[in-house]
Formats: sequence, C-alpha cells, structure tokens
Amino acid sequence: MTKIKRILAIETSCDETAASVIENGTIIRSNVVASQIESHKRFGGVVPEVASRHHVEQVTRIIEQALAKAEVRPDELDAVAVTEGPGLVGALLIGVHAAKAMAFAHGLPLIGVHHIAGHIYANQLVQPMQFPLMALVVSGGHTELIYMEQDGQFETIGMTRDDAVGEAYDKVARTLGLPYPGGPHIDRLAHTGSAEMDFPRSWLEPDSLDFSFSGLKSHVLNVVHNQKQRGEEPNIPNLAASFQESVIDVLVTKTRKAVDRYKVKQLVVAGGVAANKGLRSALENEFSETMTLSIPPLPLCTDNAAMIGAAAFYQLEKKSFAGWDLNGRPGMDL
Repeated sequence: MTKIKRILAIETSCDETAASVIENGTIIRSNVVASQIESHKRFGGVVPEVASRHHVEQVTRIIEQALAKAEVRPDELDAVAVTEGPGLVGALLIGVHAAKAMAFAHGLPLIGVHHIAGHIYANQLVQPMQFPLMALVVSGGHTELIYMEQDGQFETIGMTRDDAVGEAYDKVARTLGLPYPGGPHIDRLAHTGSAEMDFPRSWLEPDSLDFSFSGLKSHVLNVVHNQKQRGEEPNIPNLAASFQESVIDVLVTKTRKAVDRYKVKQLVVAGGVAANKGLRSALENEFSETMTLSIPPLPLCTDNAAMIGAAAFYQLEKKSFAGWDLNGRPGMDL
C-alpha cells in the first residue's frame, strides 16, 4: 500500500494569499485562496506594497483554514512547500517566512518551488503528466513554451520578447475603458463581437518559437485613438474580438509548431490566461483529436497553492529540500 504523503503548500508571489494541503502530489485535500483584486482594482494593477500588507494580514489565517478544511494536523504533514520565485519580492518574503516558521516549529522539511513549475504541475491534479510533454505557459507575467523530457526537467524553447500575453490583455483593456483585470472582460466581450478588423500577428523569424505582443497592443491603442479623433465611437466588442483572435492565432500556431518539432506525447496549458474561454476552445479544436491535451479547471489556472504542492511532491520524493537560508527570488530562473 502506498504511503500517504501530505504537503502543506503556501503561495504569495503576487496578489493572492493561498494555502493548500496536497496528498501524494495529485489529491487536493484543501485549497484556500484569498484574492486581493478588489483592493488593486482602483489602481488599475497590482501595487506591491499593498499586496505585501494584505499577505501579512492574511497568511496565518489562510494556513489555519487550509489545515482545518483538510482535517490534517501539522504532525501529520511530511513537508512544507512555498513559492520561492519569481514574483514580487515583498510578497514572496511573506510566504517564505511563514513556511519557514511552520517547518521549523514542527520539524518538517522545507521545499522551495518555482511559481511557473507550479502552474505546469497544476495539470498533475487533473490527469497524469505524460513525458515528453510541451507546456504552454500564459499568464500576466509569462508567455513561454517549455519542453519537459522528464519529471522535474524544464527547457524553455520559446518566450515573450516584450509584453506577456496577460500584460497585453490588461493594457488593451485599459485602452478600451475596461476594469482590471482586463482578461476576463475582453474574453467576455470578444464572444459578443465580430473579429472584423485584421489586427497584426507578430511571427518574428521563420523558425522562432518566441512571442511578441507589444506591437499588437500599440496597434489597438492607435486604432482607438484614430477613431476618437475622427469623432467615431469605438465598437468595443469588435475591437476585443479582433484583438483576441490575433492573440489566439499566434499562441495556437506557435504551439503547434513546437509540438510537431519536439514530437511530444502531451500538451499541457498553464497560467491565468489558460482560463480564457476563447483560447481553451481554440486549443481543444487544434489538439484534442491528435494528442493528449490537458487544461486545468478555472480555479487551478489562476494563482493557488494546490499547484505549488503538486510541484513540490517531485522534490519531496527526491529529498530535494531547502535550507533555512531560503529566500524570495523575484527573478528566479526555471
């Protein structure tokens, strides 16, 4: 009989304070998330100092809730895992110090987890990951294609050269007068509008798997400004639909090129933009009949601690533990 191994995971890399208890890397016993969106909405983006203060106020309560919902005592845990980076340095430090305190107080090993590895391993909570695989990471700070030949091994084969896709969504949403965060609002409006405008696609060099969304963002800004200068009222749903069609076309086409080039068994999608209904539909149409496609349910796409616990299980099995000098690493490489 397989021994049950439980990890308490903590995530505070940006504007969600989260804690989770995960069993054997695949079973969610609890997953508690306190979002700060309402606090940051009036600023049109995340304010690092505000985020850190909220983490300080909530992290202890969130950990207690995660343990209570899982019906697990600290002496029944096998490790404490925490997001080490990348992220906002002040926010990361709150989670790191909370994890150190829990691990030290209860004599548990400490595991530092890369935030993007967590997003990728969120798929392990849905179905087994089949190697070699390709991961499409799409979030507010990342747009990457990552090849995994085996468990715990990451090779970045494509990345954004400027704006991440989620960042582009937020900036375009601001141009269109939509609230923060912009992604869900553009996605919703895109389904009511018509992609009648042929917005540019940045393909870069013929063999490149990199991304670039800065030019598209600027193009939308120029279109809106030109329409307003002519006294025209911009058609927001059509602009949203045209922008989203351009983004999805590039993401799907580049991902198809990467999948074919590396001959993988599975495509996994990770990050907050994986919640985008238009992108999910396009990926399912392109890949579901030709290979194994894994897209997490919406609560596991955005930042959460369950994904950190899933990623930490591989490190627990390998006894790859952190020392008491573990620190927040805002620019941590995968």
